[in-house]
Amino acid sequence: MVRLIVAALVLGLSGSAWAQRKDCGELKGEIEAKIKKNGVEKFTLDIVDANAQADGKVVGTCDGGEKKIVYKKG
Repeated sequence: MVRLIVAALVLGLSGSAWAQRKDCGELKGEIEAKIKKNGVEKFTLDIVDANAQADGKVVGTCDGGEKKIVYKKG
């Protein structure tokens, strides 16, 4: 019985960690640093609504899935 309670607590805590929202500005900065580290100099990262059409490649989501970050080379 104690094991069941401990397991439920652990799962509950890990669930709340997954539900945390990542700030778009912070995530954009992290992605930008990784791209520059790979030697790419000319690119743009745009933050758009999750359901918006955007030219480019989606490289991340933020604000709990409400927005996405789109990468365009050049």
